[in-house]
Amino acid sequence: MTDQPASPSRAAATPAAPRADVGVARPLPVGAVRLLPTGVLGAWQDRNAQATIPHCIDQLEAAGNLDNYRRLVGDIDPATPYRGFIFADSDVHKVIEAVAWEIGRSGTTAFDGWLDEVIDLLARAQEPDGYLMTAIQAGLRERWADLENAHELYVLGHMVQAAVALQRCAGRDDLLRVALRFVDLVDATFGPDGERVGICGHPEIETALVELYRETGEQRHLALAQHMIDLRGTGTLVAGGLGPQYFQDHEPVRQARTVAGHAVRQLYLAAGATDVYLETGEAELLDAMHDQWVDAHERKMYISGAFGSRHRDEAFGSAYELPSDRAYAETCATIADLHWSWRMFLADGGSRYGDVVEREIHNALAASLDAGGTRFFYANPLQSRPDKHSEESAPRERLPWYPCACCPPNIARAVAQMGAYVASVTDSEIAVHQFADADIDLPEALGSGTVRVRTRYPEDGVVEVTLDGTAPAGARLALRVPAWSTSTTVDGRAADPDPDGYLRVPLADGARLELDVAPRWTVAHPRVDAVRGCVALERGPLVYAIEQADMPDGVEVDDVRVHTDSPPRVTEGGVTVSAVAVPPPSALYATLGSTAPAPARPVTVTAIPFATWGNRTPGAMRVWLPTAD
Repeated sequence: MTDQPASPSRAAATPAAPRADVGVARPLPVGAVRLLPTGVLGAWQDRNAQATIPHCIDQLEAAGNLDNYRRLVGDIDPATPYRGFIFADSDVHKVIEAVAWEIGRSGTTAFDGWLDEVIDLLARAQEPDGYLMTAIQAGLRERWADLENAHELYVLGHMVQAAVALQRCAGRDDLLRVALRFVDLVDATFGPDGERVGICGHPEIETALVELYRETGEQRHLALAQHMIDLRGTGTLVAGGLGPQYFQDHEPVRQARTVAGHAVRQLYLAAGATDVYLETGEAELLDAMHDQWVDAHERKMYISGAFGSRHRDEAFGSAYELPSDRAYAETCATIADLHWSWRMFLADGGSRYGDVVEREIHNALAASLDAGGTRFFYANPLQSRPDKHSEESAPRERLPWYPCACCPPNIARAVAQMGAYVASVTDSEIAVHQFADADIDLPEALGSGTVRVRTRYPEDGVVEVTLDGTAPAGARLALRVPAWSTSTTVDGRAADPDPDGYLRVPLADGARLELDVAPRWTVAHPRVDAVRGCVALERGPLVYAIEQADMPDGVEVDDVRVHTDSPPRVTEGGVTVSAVAVPPPSALYATLGSTAPAPARPVTVTAIPFATWGNRTPGAMRVWLPTAD
């Protein structure tokens, strides 16, 4: 362990805990923001603890991830074949991290025995010089011989994040000692004074190293993260058939003004670069992050909060290239962006970041797993055709696990830490960014007691916030006003947010916020060719879809055209819309005007939240709907 002064782990038990006073807001520990099971997010966290995390633990056993360690230490026959992708160790690390945040959230001891067994296994498998990656130790590649594709530093990054989370939430440093030995080896090999020049083909270690610096106080970890960001875009990696953009190695980070390449890699890199800014205050780095964030969210984000429009390289496409049926929209990309957008909020504030996090949580992330919490989508298209065939990462229905299982454990860790994104503080105010039933402990600077948030959101737009305690004069409560809310009241009076998108009232007074969650039709930018002439239905933060299971007899999803001049109606089963069903012509192509219009059948269809589709039966679904107007 380090001799440097450690951070107060319990107070910093949050996924991003900056040391420097660079950002405009500070996060709260996951234990200080208790999402209650009476709300959507709190119930989700309970399901995560009771179903998703145990399911992931079982699948690590069934898929052979843990046997990959056991064969190295002789617990099973060393001749047992290695199983899984080369980066399978990272799934173990992500599940450990999910358990850590669950400990921080609820104080559970249910997973202690599993942690003891698995961390001991990792420690025994580690080589004397600190190296630990079972695929390389099994002989699948030579050490450091394929930085582009072997994921060695990526795997280490997830180990570091798990170790830091365990130290912060459970006060145990056994995994941290393992991780530090591996980091020491990497620093000696690839650090600023290292033996070699190299970076990982899959960014992720950067943000992990910054968190390690925050936890240990050792400047060298921050220096290593910054060094790896400095090298990105200098041609360090061998490009291969997908080109240097795939690895974000085509342009230096500070010069890049757009996001490109593999979506998950790009978004993890941006999160790491923003973490470095939050410790150094380097303006050039933040300027680049601002431009990249705008490009990602104003030109390349799906309405569901998903990213990545190309299957071949799991990548961002060009601006406005957002096909619905061929969307890759990997779950891990949404999670990576959640990390990045939260760090961007800590850096410079503003409601746009909370708006994006809300869109991601309630739509793309929520849709990625089933109602029971044990079946998952890897890709999250916005349209499923009736004759869609299952693909390895884009099946017709959710699966319990995947050969490349990066998404399920990533979901588990994201949900366990979700409370971290609900609120933040400054010296004079507490801001609430995500609305859910929650009890939020005040830090001493803002008084004493608990801020209580009570709401049926997103079912309705009423959010009641009260202070059970005392607050000093001048302390404020800031409430995010979503950009979609066309009318907002506070305590029954119309109110406009401040320029940053937040309404502010005295903290001691609390507030009753009412947002307009009436259903609304949304259109895309005219350059999004894939959905030209279509509309999407939204209500509050929720994106809606129509699904074959709800169609009237004889009506196909792809034949429905909606009337946008007829107001949608909220019903018990969803939102009911007026539409017509237009049978398709027989000809694939025909001269304009050469065929008589097909008879349109008036129908009423019920749209359901996109997050809930596919829970009944596989079938057609679409978010973007042609109009009949």
